[in-house]
Amino acid sequence: MNEKSKAFPEAAAPEADRLQRGIQSIEVGGQLLQALVHHGRPMALKDLARDAEMSAAKAHPYMVSFGRIGLVAQDEASGHYRLGPLAVQLGLIGLQQSDPVQAATPLLAPLAQALGHTVALAVWGERGATIVRIAEADTPLRVTLRHGTVFSLAHTASGRLFGAHLAPPVVQARLEADRRRAEHEAQSASVPAAGMPTAQPVPSWKAFEAEMAEVRARGLSRSEGEIVPGISAMAAPVFEPAGAMVLALVAIGPAATFDSRWSGAVARALQDCAREVAQRLGSVGQAG
Repeated sequence: MNEKSKAFPEAAAPEADRLQRGIQSIEVGGQLLQALVHHGRPMALKDLARDAEMSAAKAHPYMVSFGRIGLVAQDEASGHYRLGPLAVQLGLIGLQQSDPVQAATPLLAPLAQALGHTVALAVWGERGATIVRIAEADTPLRVTLRHGTVFSLAHTASGRLFGAHLAPPVVQARLEADRRRAEHEAQSASVPAAGMPTAQPVPSWKAFEAEMAEVRARGLSRSEGEIVPGISAMAAPVFEPAGAMVLALVAIGPAATFDSRWSGAVARALQDCAREVAQRLGSVGQAG
């Protein structure tokens, strides 16, 4: 290979590849902005430079330019840098344009294949936790779900997850509606299908509150054969930047092959994916 081809490898690249090439100096400077976002507080130049793995002398011109266009601002007293007014405006517009379901959907298929189980997204609807996206693993034995399925508040992983994080008046109203429906069904004396469990009673609000406190403490919810014998599920919450839960990320599968341990492979994968979705929505961090 001659020296020219070494120095200018893009000269031999296809046109489509060249069109994807960016401006390296912008990408390098972006590391400084990422450090500010990651720490979430004003920072000294030397600390920013260290996080971005560059010298302070190299970082300074970037910060000067960022300051001129409003991406950063510098405190006159301390000299520390913080995100500037343009960065704030960009963030607000980004939040207005963000869609939790759209942000999470591309992650579902890879997650399903990694776990070997069906995964889904549930949002809170008028009747409770409702399935809006589904991805199935390419395995011979898997659970099939339907879009629009509404999960029980008290007896499913996703239902309990929303119950733990939504406003108590909303949850209590749904619980009472479910109780009235259960009482009506009991009066009709309908017989469960063969192999299916009898309908479980809706818990009291006090008992449900105690259970929801445990869900919040764990950061996860699970169900094991409560609705369908031999089927287990686990769900992790996705929070938007203001702290409200907007999605339940659910994995469901045959109990014989489903790792329902609180610290098992399914739990870790769900929490990692939930954090990734939260970051795509603009959250700096998410507990879990």
